[in-house]
Amino acid sequence: MKRLVSTRNLSKEDWLRYRKCGITGTDAGAILGLNPYRSAFQVYYDKISDTIENIDNEAMRQGRDLEDYVAQRFSEETGFKVRRANAIYQSEEHPLLLADFDRLIVGQKAGLECKTVSPFSADKWADGKIPAHYLAQVDHYLAVSGFDCWYMAALIFGRELVIHKIVTDKQVLSDLIDKEELFWTNHVVPQIPP
Repeated sequence: MKRLVSTRNLSKEDWLRYRKCGITGTDAGAILGLNPYRSAFQVYYDKISDTIENIDNEAMRQGRDLEDYVAQRFSEETGFKVRRANAIYQSEEHPLLLADFDRLIVGQKAGLECKTVSPFSADKWADGKIPAHYLAQVDHYLAVSGFDCWYMAALIFGRELVIHKIVTDKQVLSDLIDKEELFWTNHVVPQIPP
């Protein structure tokens, strides 16, 4: 993977503009039809449109504001040191794949995705489950990075911190990359809606 651009002093508008140049981790679940909040058509329209979709809501704000806390709690629980990635990364083998990682784990070929979860959605995390669109996001990050594993730390408000380790499955990643590249080639490039 290579650093496409530093995000240290990048405006939100420029950050969103860079994300239009390829498929990101949050696009993965929507493209696969797994994201309950975003459709493949919305991803398609965002990629072909000149307008910048600056979508924000209270849940997204809380997720950003609490990301440091979730990362800190992950470090306390695991003993792993984490650092900010501060960049949009690009797969060298599949340049269409972009990623903006929450954290990288120091001394490992691994990363960390931080989530905040409403108590009303806690059941989606019960018994070791991970919501499918979040798993697709992490698989996308594994595809971009070439790392061995990725961790997901989810803070379920008022209840618990859930930590999962997702190990690279080459077949899953190959299928995901194929579907993402087909989406781009069959829909975004010719501007044919999915």
